[in-house]
Amino acid sequence: MGGNSFGKLFTVTTFGESHGPALGAVVDGCPAGVPLSREEIRSELARRRPGGGGASTTRSEADEPEILSGVFEGKTLGTPIAIIIRNAGARSSDYDALKDGYRPGHADWCWEAKYGLRDHRGGGRTSGRETAGRVIGGAVAKAFLVLSRISFRAWLQNAEGVADKAAALRGEGDSVGGVVVCRVEGLPPGLGEPVFGKLDAAIAGAMLSIGAVKGVEFGAGFAATDMRGSEHNDALLPAGDVWWRKDLPPGVPAASFASNHSGGVLGGLSNGMPLEFKVAFKPVPSIGREQKTIDRWGTPVPLTVRGRHDVCVCPRALVVVEAMAAIVIADLLLQNRAARV
Repeated sequence: MGGNSFGKLFTVTTFGESHGPALGAVVDGCPAGVPLSREEIRSELARRRPGGGGASTTRSEADEPEILSGVFEGKTLGTPIAIIIRNAGARSSDYDALKDGYRPGHADWCWEAKYGLRDHRGGGRTSGRETAGRVIGGAVAKAFLVLSRISFRAWLQNAEGVADKAAALRGEGDSVGGVVVCRVEGLPPGLGEPVFGKLDAAIAGAMLSIGAVKGVEFGAGFAATDMRGSEHNDALLPAGDVWWRKDLPPGVPAASFASNHSGGVLGGLSNGMPLEFKVAFKPVPSIGREQKTIDRWGTPVPLTVRGRHDVCVCPRALVVVEAMAAIVIADLLLQNRAARV
């Protein structure tokens, strides 16, 4: 199975299954000397930890990180950083009925069509628990990027079941999706490559690699189709004394923009404005209502998914969105150091 590593210079490889003994990540390419503590990683993992109530699954996991390599006396060594968390709250018997049936909305059938077998316990690598490894990688990326004054913040734009409707939806055996908004501040201009390595393309690819994500838009996004060029274009203004002025080539003036309809990206390159994008999450496919499916012999059968599942993934996905954005930015920042002499 390929596709478990992400990035070119700053690389994150995730591993582990939802009901295996542990999950984790190996981060390669993080420069030496970055301050990194177990508490920083624990704090990020706590934001996506299951068992928080509300719209979250009732599965309880401590998600205590163990740093196995790459950090000494509170700083990165420049060597691969391996970090794991142990699975303690798995209840595999909940999934016995799924050995011979395929869950609607899940990758069960597609996975067997590709590999010929699958781990039916919680979905294995297709489980949302896989994102814990991404959060670990993102925590390391954020520790590196904070040295360049780059910060991340994600929030919910809308999610029907997050607040007062979560309990009702759980009682009905149903679920909902929602929209997560993310803003990255402090980016210098010029991150990304203008043809096949565009910043927005890299971010979109990272977001669409998260399970349940069905759409990404930047800045004005689809609303730009109803705007005129005179409305959508972001007028250039003098930038003043920005911190990245000294990094500009000779003869290039520092600039800012009167608006941010572009979402901080022009021609695939960051423009110094905040990077702003939205991520659309579909409803959680594991629901308690009876659904139609087939078994491995092709016979139509009814299926009711048992076990502990989120009503809406969005509250716990905020940190995952930030993490994947941080991994992309860390990788592009390192690549950008080779852009010119």
